[in-house]
Amino acid sequence: MFALVSCTEHYVPKPRAYHRIDLPERAYQLFDEKMYPYTYEIPVYANVTPYEAVNEKFWANVNFPAFNAKINLSYKALNTTNLREHIADALTFIDRHHGKASRIRELDFNDPENRIYGMIFDIRGSGVASAYQFYITDSVKHFVRGALYFDHAPNNDSLAPVIDFLKMDIDHLIETFKWRK
Repeated sequence: MFALVSCTEHYVPKPRAYHRIDLPERAYQLFDEKMYPYTYEIPVYANVTPYEAVNEKFWANVNFPAFNAKINLSYKALNTTNLREHIADALTFIDRHHGKASRIRELDFNDPENRIYGMIFDIRGSGVASAYQFYITDSVKHFVRGALYFDHAPNNDSLAPVIDFLKMDIDHLIETFKWRK
């Protein structure tokens, strides 16, 4: 009797799923290393290391080990003529995403009190290498470009919850950014 009843149910395969992503509680700490010409707040679940791929003094990575992600921060000192060059260079990195991007949203950022001006680029698309980028400057001495990267092949559809979570942390980094005097 049991064998007859158990065979009447039709098997339905379960859809493919992705692993569950537990997002940490937000809390921030000040990154204030004296050797850098800037300070900002990072999440307590992140750390900062020098960016050693190039021989640049003030470049850094903000690492998110739990997500296998990082924000590459590149710093350039400005002189009277190179601000446009650095902005054009930052826009070149954005242009490289046009082939895979379904949308690139540009957001202006202005904080006159702290002399922080720039743009944030929210890049949507399943195969874009960096879904969130920005540049900030004081327009006189300093220029910083940042880009979010994952240490694996981009699958931004499955990474969307993490990307959205880290965007808020990047926005907080930008909002708390200050140049040293």
